[in-house]
Amino acid sequence: MTAPAAHAASSPPALTHAEHVMGTVFSFAVRDPAPAVEAALGAAVARLHAIDALFSPYRPESEVSRVADGLLAPADADPQLTEVLERCREVAQQTEGWFTAHPGGRLDPSGWVKGWAVEQACELLCRAGSTDHCVNGGGDIQSVGGPWRVGVADPARPGALATVLAGRDLVVATSGVAERGAHILDPHTGAPARGLRSLTLVGTGRGRIARVDAWATAAFAMGPELGLAWAERQPDLEAFALLTDPAAPPRCTSGFLRHAG
Repeated sequence: MTAPAAHAASSPPALTHAEHVMGTVFSFAVRDPAPAVEAALGAAVARLHAIDALFSPYRPESEVSRVADGLLAPADADPQLTEVLERCREVAQQTEGWFTAHPGGRLDPSGWVKGWAVEQACELLCRAGSTDHCVNGGGDIQSVGGPWRVGVADPARPGALATVLAGRDLVVATSGVAERGAHILDPHTGAPARGLRSLTLVGTGRGRIARVDAWATAAFAMGPELGLAWAERQPDLEAFALLTDPAAPPRCTSGFLRHAG
């Protein structure tokens, strides 16, 4: 397992947990533990595994795989699948077709699901009373409270950070080649996206990581020119890009430095 594309760091939290699920590592850092919060952490971990069982494109028995294989009609699938596919259609419209739930022509809504899973885990902790925690799902980060510091890894330099972000209620999503190689496809051609080795989107506000994660996938597929220009037009969203050429300097949107830590 390679290191996540981003990680959160701060003064040592009182409660931490790492869970291998959905083909990556989900890590939890909670600064305000209490019995109810610890119970919610267990519920969040269980929820992650339930989401994986339902949505994994790598499990032949998952509902996503059965729908993709024509063994289950979408109308007969779990209502959560209908909800996820509707959100995917919204993101496709927002990104002018650069996001798809059918990469390579096969149903796979993972570009929405991982961030959505982080969002749900955070919500369970919040409902239990936590106001200061961070959940990191393979480089997709939602922090509550803070301040928190988030390091963005450089896929070309194992163990090194390309930049560090800081703030409260941070939303950070990174798409790139660090964990799964060149797996993001240009939805218009079906070929691997070109021009970037990593693209990080950052904003603030609770309950946004699912959408920001999907946007990061789309912006990475766009490539550096279109992707950064698209991010520049979005309110309360900034981008940081590492180009394919390791010798090329990083690029970012005009307001990115306000998140620098």
